[in-house]
Amino acid sequence: MQGSGAFWLGCREHHGSRWANAAMRHSRSTGVAIALRALALVTLLGVSPYVGADAPRELPPFTHSAAIDWLNSAPLASAGLRGHPVLLEVWAFECSNCLASLPWMHRIADTYQRRGLVIIGVHTPELPDERNRSEVAAAVRRLDIRYPVMLDADYSYWKALGNHYWPAFYLYDEAGRLLATRIGELHAGEAGADAFERLVASRLPTTGEQR
Repeated sequence: MQGSGAFWLGCREHHGSRWANAAMRHSRSTGVAIALRALALVTLLGVSPYVGADAPRELPPFTHSAAIDWLNSAPLASAGLRGHPVLLEVWAFECSNCLASLPWMHRIADTYQRRGLVIIGVHTPELPDERNRSEVAAAVRRLDIRYPVMLDADYSYWKALGNHYWPAFYLYDEAGRLLATRIGELHAGEAGADAFERLVASRLPTTGEQR
């Protein structure tokens, strides 16, 4: 999803607080061509073509430091994550595209966290009930999300990332440098998702030992 906007390749774009009908019409007419070009790039390059032009080249400092703004973890500091690759997912618990990507996220967490990958969910709300901490906490429990989740109710980290979509994925290396982004749903067995996973795995030890 792009914030209250048009579905495009399994995401929604943010346009304030309403659906952008023109963008939806455009996405329907061009979506197939875009998808084919993207698949060709993945096939040729072996990496995701969706690198956000607005994404900062270095992992931005987290904009929420209060304990109430974090679930499954004490507040984290981006500087404290140096030495570990970091995967960020911008999501919202009523975003259907985000929920569709959850099996992929669970598998990535189960496979790579023990090898040193840090995963952080950045929960940026679109709908009113998604701004309610207790509702988010209940959803995190219900969805069996066990990695840290930062509540970004004021959109401050969304803005720091230059983000426009739900879901959006940002992979940073051990030095906090941006490696790649993905926009939209991720599913195991699909070319773009598998290429993105290979990039994640390439940053981690192969012995199973945590960094």
